[in-house]
Amino acid sequence: MAYQILLVDDHKIFRDGIKSILERRDEFKVVGEAENGAEAVQFCKRVRPDLVLMDIGLPGLNGIEATIEIMRHCPDCKVIILSMYDDESSVVGAIRSGARAFVLKSASSDDLLDALRTVAKGGFYLCAEVADRVQTRIQRGDLESKALPPVLDTLSPRELQVLRLVAEGKTSKEIAVMLDLGLQTVRSYRKTMMKKIGVNNIAGLTQLALSAGLTRFGPDVKDHPA
Repeated sequence: MAYQILLVDDHKIFRDGIKSILERRDEFKVVGEAENGAEAVQFCKRVRPDLVLMDIGLPGLNGIEATIEIMRHCPDCKVIILSMYDDESSVVGAIRSGARAFVLKSASSDDLLDALRTVAKGGFYLCAEVADRVQTRIQRGDLESKALPPVLDTLSPRELQVLRLVAEGKTSKEIAVMLDLGLQTVRSYRKTMMKKIGVNNIAGLTQLALSAGLTRFGPDVKDHPA
């Protein structure tokens, strides 16, 4: 039986290329496509694919945050992160979010297939370009992500997600849909964050989030427990 795969990337031409590679193999079957993280989470909740091939740089809910949500709702889904970048922050963020593999978009089709096969069988995979440099440090447990400013250290992972989306100009209604939350819940998060951080408007939240660099990746799930 073929492994069911969800492709997640905001560029259709890239999805078409990956789909073409996979459709030539009987062992894989593309059962869905998504253009952003929110769509990916909703698809996984409905279909429960075996594998999710996830771009890290998605609009709205990015690949790291989408993986966190998928792991929360569909822990049996296995996520393979695709990225244009091999920096340690990207790799650590991917692994801590629950992803089972990290593959560069510049990798060969054989490398991508190796990653899919390894993860499908229950393993973990780091592409060769980052494995030697990162794997040993991850195993030692001394690969640390960028620390947050002390004022943000009091926020939960969910609050950090909401804060990042607020900084990107998303409305409470849009955030509620993206994170599968009630509208009043999102408004409550915003109110609580303002009180914790000590600001009294959205502009203040946005300025702090931008200065902390929260608009690139989601919260560190290891260092900031719920």
